Amino acid sequence: MAEFRHIPVLHAEVLQYLAPVDGGLYVDGTLGGGGHSVLILNSTGENGRLFGFDRDMSAIKAASASLAVFGDRFVAINSNFSEMASALAELGITEIDGFLLDLGVSSHQLDTGERGFSFQQDAPLDMRMDKGRGITAAELIAESSHGELAKIIREYGEERWAGRVASFICKAREESPIETTFQLVDLIKAAIPKGAWEERLHPATRTFQGLRIAVNEELESLEKGLEAAVNLLKPGGRGVVISFHSLEDRIVKQMFRNMATGCICPKEFPVCVCSHKPQVKVLTGKPVTAGKEELSLNPRSRSAKLRAVAKL
Repeated sequence: MAEFRHIPVLHAEVLQYLAPVDGGLYVDGTLGGGGHSVLILNSTGENGRLFGFDRDMSAIKAASASLAVFGDRFVAINSNFSEMASALAELGITEIDGFLLDLGVSSHQLDTGERGFSFQQDAPLDMRMDKGRGITAAELIAESSHGELAKIIREYGEERWAGRVASFICKAREESPIETTFQLVDLIKAAIPKGAWEERLHPATRTFQGLRIAVNEELESLEKGLEAAVNLLKPGGRGVVISFHSLEDRIVKQMFRNMATGCICPKEFPVCVCSHKPQVKVLTGKPVTAGKEELSLNPRSRSAKLRAVAKL
């Protein structure tokens, strides 16, 4: 099994926009290997605390070991960040100074072949971030109709050949179950005409993304978790979100925009009747992306987009 490691993407920018304060209380909603958590804890003085959430138990174990030096300043919680409000309430925490969500699949999960996230290694089609819950990608493929598969691949994977990929999957599974990553890769390659393959993108990328998002209910978790995190912020507290594909970024952008908006009455209303008040100030007019130096050191930062808000 690959060693759990975490190259913290946009690390300088995270600290810039999160602006950790001495003695502050922070949440890392996507703990991973703890790379960002180390930076935050090192920036909050001797009394700063951080609660790290991750549904992947291997991440919890690895981060707990690497962050043990911080003692009780660090608390690991094996849970989806969408459940942070209830999990923190059980610990007596009702407000925080800041939060970070670094979305998507981690380098470790991609590099650990047996997890089934990567189309580069042959492995069982699992793709679950929490291996103890939910259905696997293989089960999803086996149980979904052609229409359901096409919708997942098209909407979550943004694959223009989704219908054709779904057709090839459905035809193949009539002969035998599709249980490994390479079985799926071969079907995708056969379904997408070679002339349509993108130069810098493996033909299986979008389909694998779509299935992973569906298996882990990632977009639903993002909406629920982001709302909970902003509600937990103290006035002046800050939230930072890093996304890696347009679906995530679109949700973050729209939610932050809505949270920063006052009146949401229809334009034709002569006076405001909604009494809607803005919750946050958006700190990033456009998403912040990696610079040339980081791109050369960590190619996976290429698609990272950072957005940040401050609580009013």
